[in-house]
Formats: sequence, C-alpha cells, structure tokens
Amino acid sequence: MRMGHSFQPARAAAVHCPELTNRGPRPEESAALMAAWRRDLARLLADDLSGLLSGDRLDVSITEPERVSGADALRRIGQVAANSLLRVGASAETALLSFDFATAIALTDRSFGGDGRTTGSVPDALPRSAALLVEEAATMIAGAITRASFGDMPPPAGASLRGKAQGGEVIVRSESAARLKPFALDAEALVFIIDIANRQGCTWRASLAVASDKLPRLLPGGGRRPRVRVPRTPATGMAAPFASMPLPLHAVLAEFDLSLARLQTLSPGDTIPLAMGRQVPLMVGETILAHGAVGTCENRMALRLTRLPVSASAEGFAP
Repeated sequence: MRMGHSFQPARAAAVHCPELTNRGPRPEESAALMAAWRRDLARLLADDLSGLLSGDRLDVSITEPERVSGADALRRIGQVAANSLLRVGASAETALLSFDFATAIALTDRSFGGDGRTTGSVPDALPRSAALLVEEAATMIAGAITRASFGDMPPPAGASLRGKAQGGEVIVRSESAARLKPFALDAEALVFIIDIANRQGCTWRASLAVASDKLPRLLPGGGRRPRVRVPRTPATGMAAPFASMPLPLHAVLAEFDLSLARLQTLSPGDTIPLAMGRQVPLMVGETILAHGAVGTCENRMALRLTRLPVSASAEGFAP
C-alpha cells in the first residue's frame, strides 16, 4: 500500500490588499484621536491668530463634527461667503473654510485696532482689505490644521513649522462655495464650527467642512506615510552641500617683525626689504592647507603646490 499522496490546491490562494488586511482604529480610538486633534488645533489657532487680531488673547473652541451631506454643507454656508479651499494635513487633503461677510469685516476691523464687533450692514461685495485678511487667516488655519495632524510626531525633514512648505495653504478662494467643489454633493461631509473669542467679549465664527472619508487622514498618524531610512554617508569636501561652499584662501609671501617705533615713522616711499621663503604657505584662516613655490603663469603671479599636509589630504582637500 502506498501511503504517500500528492495534494494540489483547488484554486490559487487569496491575496488581500492592505486596505482589507490592515485594521483601522476602533470607534473609541477614533473618538480619542478626534478629541486630541480638535484640542491641539484650538490651541494652535489661539496662538497663531493672536498676532492677526491686534495681539488679542484668544480662546478658540472647535465643536464636534456634524455629519451632513455635501449638498447640505454647501446650503448652510450660503450662496455668498468668504470661502477658501485649503490643502492641509500630512497627506495634503482638501478642506473648505468659510467666513460670512459680516464676520470677515468684523475681523478686519479688529485687525486695524477697532472693536471687531459685527454690525447689521453687510456689503454685497467683500472689500479688498477684508479679502486679504480672510486669505491670511485661512493660510494660518491651514498651517495649524497641518501641524495638528502630525500630533506629537515631528514634521518631515525640510518642512517649515508654518505655511505651504508643510502642506498648509490656500488653493483658491471664491464667494461661491459650490464653485470650489470641495466634495461631492451626495457624499457625507463633516462640518466643524470654529469659535474665536477675545477677552473683550467679541466672538467670531467660521465653519470648516471636510469630506468624511478624508478626515481620518487629518488625524494624528492618519495620513503619514512610513519613512524610508536612507543610509547616511560620511560628509566630505567633495559632496553636497560642502562642495560648492566658497572658502577664502590667502598665500603668505613673507612675514617679518617691525618695532612699534619704526611702524610709527613709516611714510609713503619707504622701502621694506622682504625675505621670501622658497616654500610659501597657502592658508584657510589660520590653518595651513598646502605649501608651494611662487612663480608666474600667463604673465600672472602663480603658486605651484609642492606639498600638502597629511591632515589636509585626509579631510578631502587634496586636488
């Protein structure tokens, strides 16, 4: 009797994509991340917007998000508002920031030293000064959202702490939120209300709307790509950024001693004899880089290198 058997798979083994195999955060974990993100963002905005509003001490609060359809989110903003489409977060997501005209004008008034209180009269078009202030405020808010998305992790190398170099910027502005197309009308959107208050009793309000599927990538750790470790190579004088760095060199033709009394009697026309050595040092600051012999080359004085110290060659100064 033969006991050995040869088994063949009935079909190819299933290979699942990372989206199916990677477990996302549990609901309670998502809620904790959301709360931390809102708290950090409110703190950053309180600091950043203070300089824009005459140095006011600000209290900023951000509500829990309300889940609505994209069409409802645009309906709440209205047909006319100071809207900015932002690029934010570690993975450069888009978000819609909106101020109504009355708030934009009140913020502008406060930035110029006024009381910043809203009035009943609202112009049909936003004045240029108010449009510029809204754009500056939107840029600050975009940068704060991006920094909050990193949480306690440092930003990528080369990224600045603020502004578009780190992914926070205003892509485009429009008085019509629908024209910016921040999300599909039938998609779910999350709407946050940002309340900005100073110690004089003024409160200014803005809305921040994000597509529901993009928000997880704005939370700390959600949109960060794994870092690839690049092996470090020793820095030498032939590699960037040192290779193109200009170094002032000087050749010392002669050195001599002169008394203070003789120095004080020098006048134009005096002759000072120089005893030039056969080996002239070529120096970088106080460090001798090489030695050479003085001669001429194409009717110009030249220095022909004859000897380099061992230490200079080891550091990459050798020609």
